[in-house]
Amino acid sequence: MEFLENLGLILTFMAGALAALLPGIGSAKAVGRVGEMAAGVLTEDPNKFGKLLILQALPGTQGIYGLLTWFMVLQQSGLFSAGADITWQKGLAYLMAVLPIAIVGYFSAVYQGRVSEAGVALVAKRPEEQSKALVMAAMVETYAILALLASVLTIFRIT
Repeated sequence: MEFLENLGLILTFMAGALAALLPGIGSAKAVGRVGEMAAGVLTEDPNKFGKLLILQALPGTQGIYGLLTWFMVLQQSGLFSAGADITWQKGLAYLMAVLPIAIVGYFSAVYQGRVSEAGVALVAKRPEEQSKALVMAAMVETYAILALLASVLTIFRIT
């Protein structure tokens, strides 16, 4: 019976955890892979560090979006203040609200990492083409931003 009384709280914490966890995992995976590839390029030409660092950092933004969404869920639900009373319906609403950034954030980080890896290969052979590599990687970012917007707007509508 106590489980059912706390179901709203459990679902809300689960929502926050998913929002931070999945995009964070995707970003960590992608930033790590791009870093490995960039390190290989840097063994041949250490002067390309600045150009490659930007490509490595790009897929890390989804982790930031997930953390921002986690913060908004906990803030909006009242879990940062004492005595938050959350029904199971409200907890479920928070859980549904974070799904766009949780799922799209994960996959966009992974795929942005793949595009960034290709960009590292491009910069390795033609450093003057870095801007093209950045634009291609940034295109994937668009979908993470749209997912963040969908989650945030939904979170703010939960009353």
